[in-house]
Amino acid sequence: MKPSERRRARRLAVQAIYSWQMSGNNVADVEHEFLTEQTVDGVDIPYFRELFVGAATKHAELDQLVIPYLALRPFEDVDPIEKAILRLAAFELSYRKDTPQKVVVNEAIELAKAFGADDSHKFVNGILDKLIKQK
Repeated sequence: MKPSERRRARRLAVQAIYSWQMSGNNVADVEHEFLTEQTVDGVDIPYFRELFVGAATKHAELDQLVIPYLALRPFEDVDPIEKAILRLAAFELSYRKDTPQKVVVNEAIELAKAFGADDSHKFVNGILDKLIKQK
């Protein structure tokens, strides 16, 4: 498995998580939509499925891992794309022990740079650094 295939899977997964959060649609429907309507060339499809379905179905548990590190910011005020990236990273840190923590954090930072606001990557990095110290 090439690292770029996993990177593409994460990129697609964060977009799917974001879409699911915003639409409120069924997880299976969002998954189907992304696999049939998006370009999936070079994407590790099984990894995408695991990340998206895992992060979406376990979002309440994953949110509880992140919330203590938000300082005074209510979770509902977190930007939806940052929320999607944090859920994805928290899922990988919790359920994919074979993926090095540094890789998870670096990938999350890159996703925040690609999709988030100007300083999103700093926010995501700060939260994940604190989360890793507790794992």
